[in-house]
Amino acid sequence: MPTPTLLVLDAEPLPRLGRLTGRARIEHTDAAALAERLPHADVLLVWDFTSHAVREAWPGDGPRPRWVHTASAGVDHLMCPELAASGTVVTNARGIFDQPIAEYVAALVLAMAKDLPRTLDFQRERIWRHRESQKVTGGRAVVVGSGPIGRAIVRTLKALGVTTALVGRTPRTGVHGPGDLDRLMSRADWVISAAPLTEQTRGMFDARRFGMMQPSARFVNVGRGQLVVEDALAEALAKRWIAGAALDVFEAEPLPPDSPLWQVPNLIVSPHMSGDTAGWRDELGAQFVELYDAWEAGRPLPNVVDKQRGYVPGH
Repeated sequence: MPTPTLLVLDAEPLPRLGRLTGRARIEHTDAAALAERLPHADVLLVWDFTSHAVREAWPGDGPRPRWVHTASAGVDHLMCPELAASGTVVTNARGIFDQPIAEYVAALVLAMAKDLPRTLDFQRERIWRHRESQKVTGGRAVVVGSGPIGRAIVRTLKALGVTTALVGRTPRTGVHGPGDLDRLMSRADWVISAAPLTEQTRGMFDARRFGMMQPSARFVNVGRGQLVVEDALAEALAKRWIAGAALDVFEAEPLPPDSPLWQVPNLIVSPHMSGDTAGWRDELGAQFVELYDAWEAGRPLPNVVDKQRGYVPGH
């Protein structure tokens, strides 16, 4: 049997794939050459998970890899109708980012409740200004997105004493359906967005939904930037319809220096880093090698994405 060709869509630093020496012919490509190289690959590793090159190159001529793995939880950056309709298996990095993102959300909740951004501002200005802060325990949160990341957020917030409701695509035991979201948002102190990007979720947090939140409530997005109508959130904050927000993901990334979001009052901006802890790239590489072991042996692959839904089902 010929040695399979593994094509890597590169990003620095490169993945550590030494365990595949002699088991795969490893080739590297950038976005510009991807379309030319795709027909010759058996497996594609999308290491550059910020690139849209796969979505642009896939519809071309010639054979396509039998398996595509993306080193990310989301797959919206690579999915296109031609890939969705093909027989290619798509897997993602489910499991790597769950707890780090949950911890990041908890940190944002605590920072906003305890007014830490203003404390740091006052320290830089040498201003002694006593304030009262908000108690987190006893509050209510709604987490939108019932996958592993959303579930990890629920567990972590519950450990802080927050009563938390989980909303997913379909209602089931322990999970509310989309029809409950408006009611839950109107009563929540914290609304956490951790949903995948699909046609159903795009722009779901808009002026209507921000308008139904309590004036004391706060919003956090660690899902995808396109879930939020950013102008509507900026208006809700400027008019004090809600008390605060934190965004780790944006419609356009990197966020341009001239974006008005940098100056929106009571908005915390972070550069898509909620899941990135020390050693995360090594974990992603090790996970791919484990998946390759299963693929090479003909065993069922974990983390298989439903290409029509845009995420791994079963949660």
